[in-house]
Amino acid sequence: MEKLPKVALPFIILFVVIVVLISKSAITIKSGQAGVLYKTFAGGVVTDEPALGEGFHIVMPWDKVHVYEVRQQEVFEKMDVLSSNGLDIKLDASVWFQPRIKDLAKLHQEKSEQYIARILLPAIRSAARSVVGRYTPEQLYSSKRDAIQVEIFEETKKIVDDQYIQLNEVLIRDVTLPPTIKEAIERKLKQEQESLEYEFRLVTADKEAQKVRIEAQGKADANRILSASLTDKILQDKGIEATVKLSESSNSKVIIIGAGDSGMPIILGNQ
Repeated sequence: MEKLPKVALPFIILFVVIVVLISKSAITIKSGQAGVLYKTFAGGVVTDEPALGEGFHIVMPWDKVHVYEVRQQEVFEKMDVLSSNGLDIKLDASVWFQPRIKDLAKLHQEKSEQYIARILLPAIRSAARSVVGRYTPEQLYSSKRDAIQVEIFEETKKIVDDQYIQLNEVLIRDVTLPPTIKEAIERKLKQEQESLEYEFRLVTADKEAQKVRIEAQGKADANRILSASLTDKILQDKGIEATVKLSESSNSKVIIIGAGDSGMPIILGNQ
């Protein structure tokens, strides 16, 4: 009985070693992640095999797995850049990106897990400075924000495309100008808006005046044509027609035929 612990001790030690080895050999990769295998005694980073996918994996206890987030990620960056005339502009941007999973091993081997700080952020800063430097503060504040967003995306994409990073979108969230410049631009934009409204009112008034002139000219032309067509004979015929209609009504009246120089009838009645 006294020898039993001595006999069992090697088995206990062996069991502990096995448990430790298994714990170091087993790795679980979570959803939205992938792993890069590093073989300590077989050439380091494995670049000729696909990255380890989600789920449970067994590796040699002396090897290591570097786990990366492969879903779309977002980083925010505040930048100080210069406009085309040298004024300081503050730019707030967010970048949507993800590592290219098929090149994950190369990304780890060449750029490391610090690829965001070492590659992506310097790229977005460089592109932003290059693009913003082409525009004036007024363009940045008003009409060109969408344009610079597209241009920064395109220039950043050129830089990171061969760095194993997939760039999905660049969003310009805010452009901050020096207060005095912003106030001057706002005053100018307000004056331009007021000028456009005044011009619109002038154009509207001119069109209304043209409409009145056209209507008046049309009435004048109609009256002139009517006057030219009304002969004495036509007037007499019209007078006779009116007299006949009135004589047929039930109202009492006195009709004098041939009154006046024109010989037109005169109607006298109680209405």
